[in-house]
Amino acid sequence: MDPCTLAQFIIREKEADTLAELSKNIEHLRAKSAALPRQPGVYIMQNEAGKVIYVGKSRSLRDRVSQYFHGAHDEKTSKMASSVHDFRFITTDTEMEALALENSLIKQYTPKYNIKLKDAKSYPYIRIDVKSQWPRITMTRKRLTDGSLYFGPYSSTSTVFGAIAQLERTLNIPTCKKHFPADIGKERPCVYYQMGRCMGVCTGKVSPAEYREAIDRAAEILRGGTRDVIVKLTEQMMRASDELEFEEAARCRDAIEALRKLGERQKAVGSPDVECDVIGLHLTSYDGGDIKFRDCATAFYIRSGYIADSEHFLFGGDEITADSDDDSPLLAFIYSLYQSREYIPPEILLSFELPEHERLLLSDCLSEKAEHKVTIRTPKKGASKYLCDMAVTDAAKHSENQSKRDKNDERTLANLASLLHLEVLPERIEAYDISNLGDEHITAGMVVFADGKPKKSEYRVFSIKSTNSQDDYGAMSEAIRRRVAHIGQEDDNMAAYPDLFLLDGGKGHVNVIRQVLAEEGVDIPVFGMVKDEHHKTRTLTDGEGEIDISRQQDIFRLIYGIQEEVHRFTVSRMTNAKRKTLKTSSLEKIKGIGPAKSRALHDRFKTLTAMKAASMDELADTPGISRTDAEAIYLHFHQNSKGETT
Repeated sequence: MDPCTLAQFIIREKEADTLAELSKNIEHLRAKSAALPRQPGVYIMQNEAGKVIYVGKSRSLRDRVSQYFHGAHDEKTSKMASSVHDFRFITTDTEMEALALENSLIKQYTPKYNIKLKDAKSYPYIRIDVKSQWPRITMTRKRLTDGSLYFGPYSSTSTVFGAIAQLERTLNIPTCKKHFPADIGKERPCVYYQMGRCMGVCTGKVSPAEYREAIDRAAEILRGGTRDVIVKLTEQMMRASDELEFEEAARCRDAIEALRKLGERQKAVGSPDVECDVIGLHLTSYDGGDIKFRDCATAFYIRSGYIADSEHFLFGGDEITADSDDDSPLLAFIYSLYQSREYIPPEILLSFELPEHERLLLSDCLSEKAEHKVTIRTPKKGASKYLCDMAVTDAAKHSENQSKRDKNDERTLANLASLLHLEVLPERIEAYDISNLGDEHITAGMVVFADGKPKKSEYRVFSIKSTNSQDDYGAMSEAIRRRVAHIGQEDDNMAAYPDLFLLDGGKGHVNVIRQVLAEEGVDIPVFGMVKDEHHKTRTLTDGEGEIDISRQQDIFRLIYGIQEEVHRFTVSRMTNAKRKTLKTSSLEKIKGIGPAKSRALHDRFKTLTAMKAASMDELADTPGISRTDAEAIYLHFHQNSKGETT
């Protein structure tokens, strides 16, 4: 038998063995699914490595799971089913419990074939600490059970900060960093008070009740009650005018005008009593030539007749298709969307139809969470249908714009791969930089660009331990060794294999890291980003020569953006570490205060300013801080050079 024939024979034998093994596994899965109970529950599909690739729920586990291993399916389902090596299941008493459990497991495992929303932890909220005598309006990403009021989540921090700024300006709420009542009367009022843009709590002329009234109005506006606040302010203005309190009447008039302008800046889409969410879905039915369009959903959050916020969700491939009315991904998508939201309106409008039983199930689940009736419907005509059509149009435009950006990014990565003679498209680029202050806080930062875009959830920082001197090569070597140790590790969030390493450095850095990778047995292309006299990336180096990128604008923009981002990230992490050390060391100068007590104080008060403003009783309430410690801390902040307590 000649070598070619022998090779073909071996390949056919291997293919036959593989097919036989797959057939045997399919029979096992069919038998296992046929033995499932006919009751609600959740099924968890796993691949050969034991990794969860899909989580689903069903009214009847046996009927639903068996379908995966019989008959024909769409492309997505066929691909998923062929990857299943085994599955497990959890039964529930009701389909509502199954839906909640499915949502929880999707967040836990982030399976490949499920729709994945942004993690709820990343959504920003507006927080009002109503337990404080002088509450402030702040942004937070953590919703705690601390008695504060939380509003949101919002689609972005810019939306949050914009809303806070509008509220502060409209209601004359202080924007300064002063701590009340500790800072009342200590300094002259700032320019905002003189301009009439701050009520001037620091003057001592504003009572806690007056301040609380403004905060209550802010909370009411955030709940969507702009119209109600205007009505109350109008009544207050008329009453003040009748009583000849013209300054108070003018203040109310200005607040009313500001609230009306606030409404004008938002898009009016209905009468003032319209309070609903609208979800429009755009499904791609064509590929637009060389541009691959993506399915997209738009959510409009309408409060008092205005679009108060909006959000877009892009889906890849066949993520939102389903081959069974019993297993609609859109049900899980909508349910997951509202699990992270504090407020659910009484009505949710959909541009698409959900199966009747899923619509009722979703309505029951959301009504239970909202503690009021939530109606879900797909309007066929009238103003509600217009809102749905508007959301679909918005989703289509967002899909088109995103797809064009994706195409440009893909073209840039292809050009970069050609320029650097890479074997694969650099879909995952990791960049590294070293930062330090003298011989302290030597930090290596790692940023990740996936498909040409920053993926901040996978940024990492390495505190360098192998050297305490300004040895960039040694620090970079330690960071890279620690990074590659994670590659391919199961259940490791740093297991991904990079397509390209970029170093903020020159030929020396590249040659050192290439040696490190050779020792570790890892083959990853490495290039250095070389800066010019203007601190901009001029060339890339492969350790021998330099590659000019200044004339290829798309590549230049990408590399320059990566270099700026890794530098920003690394310096910020190093600076934070240094600042924390400085704060801690200043407290440790106080008699009786060591590292543990210093950390406890910082955990509670966050800043030295807040610590200084605290009373002795508040200091003593800190875990681990005795009354004697509290007295020492208080004297440290309040004793002048003559030993007198201020």
